[in-house]
Amino acid sequence: MSLAPEEFAPSGVYLDSATLGLAPRRSTEAVRAHEAARAAGEVDARVIDAYVEHGRAAFATLIGRSPADVATGSQTSQLVGLVAASLAPGSVVLAAQEDFTSVLFPFLQAPGLDVRLVPLERLLDAVTDEVDLVAVSAVQSADGRMVDLPGLAEAAARHGARTLVDVTQAAGWLPLEGVVADYVVGSGYKWLLGPRGTAFLAVSPELLEAVPPLAAGWYAGVSRWDSVYGPPLRLAQDARRLDVSPAWGCWVGHAPALDLLLEVGVDRIHRHDVALADAFRDGLGLPPTGSAIVSAPCPPDAPARLAAAGVRASVRAGRLRLSFHLYSTESDVEAVLRALA
Repeated sequence: MSLAPEEFAPSGVYLDSATLGLAPRRSTEAVRAHEAARAAGEVDARVIDAYVEHGRAAFATLIGRSPADVATGSQTSQLVGLVAASLAPGSVVLAAQEDFTSVLFPFLQAPGLDVRLVPLERLLDAVTDEVDLVAVSAVQSADGRMVDLPGLAEAAARHGARTLVDVTQAAGWLPLEGVVADYVVGSGYKWLLGPRGTAFLAVSPELLEAVPPLAAGWYAGVSRWDSVYGPPLRLAQDARRLDVSPAWGCWVGHAPALDLLLEVGVDRIHRHDVALADAFRDGLGLPPTGSAIVSAPCPPDAPARLAAAGVRASVRAGRLRLSFHLYSTESDVEAVLRALA
């Protein structure tokens, strides 16, 4: 059964959280109330700061960091771009060649960087003393493959490299409290169940000064509402100096969703999601992987058969991609197996 049946009401079998997470009822209600207040001219912009700070603190809890180390933004690529801009010319960046381009493009477009791409399975072995930064997704978007995060941290420490881990396809279902990385970045609209338009970047405190606040505006000020006009430059001293002005409605909707995830518990969600994903793999004769994302062969008629059965999934890299989350159920597994039989 679903872990929070009172919060979700999909119209069919929804197995596409790797594209977009479902909105919990509490989030929908919060956004509707915000829009009603906006229509009535009753929005207090200062009150919305509390939603942003609530979201910042929740993400910090999910990855075992202090809220002071977490910046807020809108998209993963924008935040990865800040890290790329912090690197000296000639820096060697190692990444997985099949990774999501929001991890790759900021480094590939940055002038003067030596970006080296290898297959994911060779990533850890490719870390050498020449490498300055390893950038990789904790869970691959296309097929759900997971990086050995402790192994990555150990290899990077052995060779003096820094690490950037994108948790967009991991945070919300994979326990990350102990993740060791210099930079942790992620968008909120997938497994974290937020509206599209929220993202986070955690920076190790000793590296914060080197990350340039390229999009600094009033929201990055040491005192936001006293930073709206005129000089001098007066940025926050912690990771808030990297904040961009928030899309208000997105944060109003995201904070309640993050509360739900923490209430249910990521450890419990992890067990639930992986059990369903592995049950589906077993039904197809595939071995278990421990990932909530399943990549399966995609016969030409499979997308149409799934759509006819009311199953929402995706096709990525020429294969079916199905993703199981806290609102997925055993009956969802049975329904998709019937549709593919």
